[in-house]
Amino acid sequence: MELLYQDAHMVVLNKPAGVLSVPGRGEDKQDCVLTRLQTSHPSAMVVHRLDMATSGLMVFGLHSDSQRALSMLFEARQVHKRYVAWVDGLLPVSDEWQTIDLALMADWPNRPLQKVDPCGKPSVTQWRCLKHNAGLNASLLVLHPMTGRSHQLRVHLQAIGHAILGDALYAPTLTSEHGLMLHASELGFVHPFTQDAMHWQSAPPWAV
Repeated sequence: MELLYQDAHMVVLNKPAGVLSVPGRGEDKQDCVLTRLQTSHPSAMVVHRLDMATSGLMVFGLHSDSQRALSMLFEARQVHKRYVAWVDGLLPVSDEWQTIDLALMADWPNRPLQKVDPCGKPSVTQWRCLKHNAGLNASLLVLHPMTGRSHQLRVHLQAIGHAILGDALYAPTLTSEHGLMLHASELGFVHPFTQDAMHWQSAPPWAV
């Protein structure tokens, strides 16, 4: 895994697609980003997660105070997060942000799927379209999740009729040789110990 930054408090890395963020249930699900990182940084602790199929930027705390402080930044929505994704269909290219405001909850009979439900938790995603790929009938979006629900970006885009290419859970017919075309491309926050403004960018493993 590519380590982009490390100090006494945290590590920032590029998570590869197809790898769990944390261990799952069962011996076959113990290989994950956290356990791989702990081979070189034994004290590493998880702060947030990306879906197994999603690639991109993750931050890990290196001691309990750091994990707590970083987790609080995420809970307080004081973390700058951006994703890029190729989605089905041609959306208007624009510099203006559009908003998806649809509550989400677990689809219990079909776990781990999530679903739109007015009784669910408030969930808000902003998006704008950067360009098109006419041959794929696809649009490249930059995404700003204002909340952090499980599968939020995937469900929100599927709900407005523009599912992410390669999403085997929510749009199994939209296959892609690259798998899920969703990448955590930007991460930024004020360092909780030094108070420095921190910002990282990561290019997706597929062409944009």
